[in-house]
Amino acid sequence: MTAGEYEVTVERDLTYATVDGEDLRLDIYRPAQSGTPVVVYTHGGGWSIGDKGQDGAKRLAPLAACGVTVVSVDYRLAPRAVFPQQLHDLKGAVRWLRAHGPSLGLSTERIGMWGASAGAYLGSLLALSDGDSDFEGGVGGNHDQSSAVQAVVHWFGQADLTASAARSELEARLLPFRFEADLLGTADPAQLADRARELSLLTRVSAQAPPFLIVHGDRDRIVPPAEGFALHDALARAGAQSRFELLAGAGHEDAEFDSPANLATTAAWLRAVLR
Repeated sequence: MTAGEYEVTVERDLTYATVDGEDLRLDIYRPAQSGTPVVVYTHGGGWSIGDKGQDGAKRLAPLAACGVTVVSVDYRLAPRAVFPQQLHDLKGAVRWLRAHGPSLGLSTERIGMWGASAGAYLGSLLALSDGDSDFEGGVGGNHDQSSAVQAVVHWFGQADLTASAARSELEARLLPFRFEADLLGTADPAQLADRARELSLLTRVSAQAPPFLIVHGDRDRIVPPAEGFALHDALARAGAQSRFELLAGAGHEDAEFDSPANLATTAAWLRAVLR
C-alpha cells in the first residue's frame, strides 16, 4: 500500500520478537527509490502510551518520501514494563533489522535512530550504551548482530531524568507528568532520584558517540529546551559530533516539527551521515 499522497510503500506488523507471549512488531516505510539509508523511529508518549503507527501519516511517510527508509518500532510500555525492558526491545529490533536486512532489501550496515520526546530519550540511550551488557538484553535473539547505531535524531526529548523526576510538590501539581516513576518502577523520591541519576544521558557521552541532531522548541513547557542544549554541550565537550537546532515558537510535539522544511532538513542530515 502507499502512505497517503506520498510515493511511499508501507509494510506493517512485521514481528521482530515475541516476549512472554506478546509479539513485538514494526512497520517499514519505503521510499520509491532503492538503496536508501535506514532509520529506526521510536514514538513518544511518556513511555506509557503510544504505538508504532501513531505518527505514520504526519511524520514517518513524509520523511520517507525525502529519501530515508523509516522503521517504526513498538516497544513494551510502562507501568507493565519496567526499564530496561524498553531498551532491550529496541536493541532487539536493531539486531533483527541487521539480521534480516538482506532479505528485506534494506541497507542495514549503518542504521540511524530517531525518536520524539520519551522515544528520543530511549533512542539516545541506546546509542550511548553500546557494549553495555546490562542494557543489551536478549529480546529477539540475533546475538551475532550489533545493536550499535551510527546516527541519532533527538527531538524534544529528556537528557537528564533527574531534572524531571525531582519536581517540587507545587510543580508536580501544576504539571502532573510523573511518567519517570512508572518507567523506573518506583515512586519513592529518593530511589527515583538515585535511579534517574544513573540513567542521565549526560554522564554517558564520549568521543565515540555517533553524530547527533538535536532539535527542540523554544516554547516547550514539558521538556525545557535547556535539556536538549545540555546534551549537545556534553557531546561537544566530549569531542563527539552534535548539531543543535532551536525551533522558534514551537512547543512540545508542535506541528512545526512535522513541517516540510524540518522533515526535509532531518532527512538530508540522515542521508549525509549514514552514507
